[in-house]
Amino acid sequence: MDRTDGSRYRRIVDDLRARIEQGELAPGDRVPSTREITRQWGVAMATATKALTELRRTGLVRAVPGVGTVVAAPETPAAAAAPPASPPPTAVKVAAGPAAAEPRGGRDAALTAERIVAAATAVADTEGLAALSMRRVAAELGVATMSLYRHVTDKDDLLLRMMDAVLARWTFPDERPDGWREPLVLAARMLWEAFRRHPWLAPALSMTRPQVLGSALPFTEWVLGALDGRGLDPWTAFTTHLTLFNYVRGIAVNVEAESTAMADSGLDADEWMATQEPALLALTAGGRFPLLEQHIAGGYDFDLDRLFEFGLHRLLDGIAVLIDGPHTGPAAA
Repeated sequence: MDRTDGSRYRRIVDDLRARIEQGELAPGDRVPSTREITRQWGVAMATATKALTELRRTGLVRAVPGVGTVVAAPETPAAAAAPPASPPPTAVKVAAGPAAAEPRGGRDAALTAERIVAAATAVADTEGLAALSMRRVAAELGVATMSLYRHVTDKDDLLLRMMDAVLARWTFPDERPDGWREPLVLAARMLWEAFRRHPWLAPALSMTRPQVLGSALPFTEWVLGALDGRGLDPWTAFTTHLTLFNYVRGIAVNVEAESTAMADSGLDADEWMATQEPALLALTAGGRFPLLEQHIAGGYDFDLDRLFEFGLHRLLDGIAVLIDGPHTGPAAA
């Protein structure tokens, strides 16, 4: 961290401390996340993380899994006024060494894999996968980083557990809708909703080297069940399942990228496009791209959810040709 970020780090800490002490941020209120701090103060993620860590160290804020970092309740007068305990008369002084790890009877005793996964998911949901680290999760939980390794092997293991946990929330109905199309629509929308709720999930899932996730298997089984008995050979049926999955994932990878871009620029997609419109109009003004110019002039309402739905049904129209055969109605003009 250079001197500029060092001074900004101190200014961030002082500003947030003042807002807390003046009551602008009350106990229980969320404080700005690291992503918000990077946007508001124009600092690197490491600087924002250090600022929040300093506030946690002083007891002004605390991490709440699933919520974020919030203002801590003030100490009770008795606790605040209590003088430090004097050492017993027979205490033997020893040379100072590295700080001992908190005994397992402390916060670490209540640590579980589920709590670690929940805290990690909260970080990734609000700040993106790039902000996730074992040290960051430990800070959110208020425990030593090494204590996490008693419950998860490493960051890769943690990410697998996160993916498994969020996909485990899928609940397919006991009875499958009639036909093949509606079951595929239902599966695709459930997957889209999971990607929307957890923007990091789509980039984390690999298409070419799929992770072994037990909670993802119901999706595959549901889709294959909808296609079973429809006259498709095994390769075509499984490829249809992969095509549907990767269509939804391919649209969803834009969700995290857009969230990051909005945090970095402070502009949503429409506001950003407004800044680009003059340059785009200048490129199309010469008449070389009359159709594009016409659509720009008419305005285009870009919406990822509408794009998803439009593409989903066009994809299913193509699958219908495989299952039901070519359209036998009047030929298109």
